Amino acid sequence: MTTNDTTPLPQLAAPPEDTVHESPLRMTGRQRLILVLLLTASFTLAVDFSILNVALPRIGADVGFSLEHLQWIATSFALCAAGFTLFFGRVADLFGRKRLFIAGMALLGIGSLVGGLATDPGLLLAARVAQGLATAAVTPAALSLLTTSFPEGPLRDKALGLNGSLMAAGFTAGAILGGLLTDLLSWRWAFFINIPIALFVLILAPKLLTESARGNKTKLDVPGAVTVTLALLLLVFGLTTAGEKGWAETSAWGPLAAGLFLMIVFFFIEKNTAHALVPVTILRRNNIAWGNIAGILAFATETSLVFVLTLYLQQVLGYTALGAGLAFAVLGIGTVVGGIIAPKLIGKLGTRNTIITGLTIQAAATGSLLFINTDQASLAIVLVTTFVGGVANLAAIVGFMVTATTGLPDAEQGLATGLTTMSQQIGITMGIPVMSTIIAASLLQHGTSGDPGQVLGAVLPAIGVNAALCLAGALLVAVFLRRPAAAGN
Repeated sequence: MTTNDTTPLPQLAAPPEDTVHESPLRMTGRQRLILVLLLTASFTLAVDFSILNVALPRIGADVGFSLEHLQWIATSFALCAAGFTLFFGRVADLFGRKRLFIAGMALLGIGSLVGGLATDPGLLLAARVAQGLATAAVTPAALSLLTTSFPEGPLRDKALGLNGSLMAAGFTAGAILGGLLTDLLSWRWAFFINIPIALFVLILAPKLLTESARGNKTKLDVPGAVTVTLALLLLVFGLTTAGEKGWAETSAWGPLAAGLFLMIVFFFIEKNTAHALVPVTILRRNNIAWGNIAGILAFATETSLVFVLTLYLQQVLGYTALGAGLAFAVLGIGTVVGGIIAPKLIGKLGTRNTIITGLTIQAAATGSLLFINTDQASLAIVLVTTFVGGVANLAAIVGFMVTATTGLPDAEQGLATGLTTMSQQIGITMGIPVMSTIIAASLLQHGTSGDPGQVLGAVLPAIGVNAALCLAGALLVAVFLRRPAAAGN
């Protein structure tokens, strides 16, 4: 088996010969309804990542947050969303994906109601923690329900493509929607908008979704769950702090070091327990390990590029927060297009080459942004390159999701989707602190007066590093990723 294999996806993980059947090419009516239901939930959760960002100053003034503590409105959500996702992914396998999905959407509705009515910082943070926990529960449950509702092949590729495009578009749409709701109504509607969506899902989910069979393991790996959750919480906290205060701060590298230590402890726990949260054998699967590495880089680069370009559009070109958000609408369109064409690319090129192609084109598009300057005409470069980069990034993301969930029995799909969700959350959380540190270091070296030329000089190195990370991801996949082995069911 060579690393240059470009076999189309439907042949990557064929079931045993006695169960071979041709995968249907068209969705049934029920499958379409299930897809709409699951995509609605996933898109809503993606929107929640960014919908409050542009409204943070207004929220702080209304609720009583001091400026230095304002970031906890976003950080509390990200901590829980990333820290608990692997735990809930395994809970879904053991106790039922449908149950966890419904419980998570109910928690999202309750948390959103509390957040919209909050009048003090504590209540608002509690609401954001609830939304983060709901995201950690619903996202892997929804993704595993999706992968088990569609057999491996073109239909699953299409479903994952739509899921990936809507989740990526949701991150961009959140910034736009947050600006519109804050300016036209109130930031509280950024919370309230989740309530009717949660009700819609809660009404339809019991009728449409089928409960998954419980896993063979009857026990949950509590030591492993506690260890990995604490490790992820510390890693996300350390990365977030590094982006705000710099990597030299003890409050940044201390939690990172502790998080890495707990990850090592977690590995040894999993190696020596009969009911492992993450069986070591699954991490030895080439497609699981390298697929998730590619996913982390894909999410880290594109979401952090939005952060970098937001600074450029506002601090260099002088756009308002809403104007900058609207400029990213083309990126959102690009991600939708990427999600639509990704299954076709996978069918022609295979998942490995789709990831390589996507990351390479994304690197070229991002590298083209090195030609921007203080002239308003640079907006055209931003719009074109973010569209192309969005298409390419989504192709890579869908390729990663298909790769990292292929060749596994249904009983392990919750674990696999928990890993992909964790990769997504870590990528989103990791990218911005890295870019922020590069920008901060440049401003510290050349001055922090806020002059557009100085900000541009700080933004360009971050763009160069971003492009280099995309290219590094493509090279790693080209060298190390092999096609997945057949499922064992």
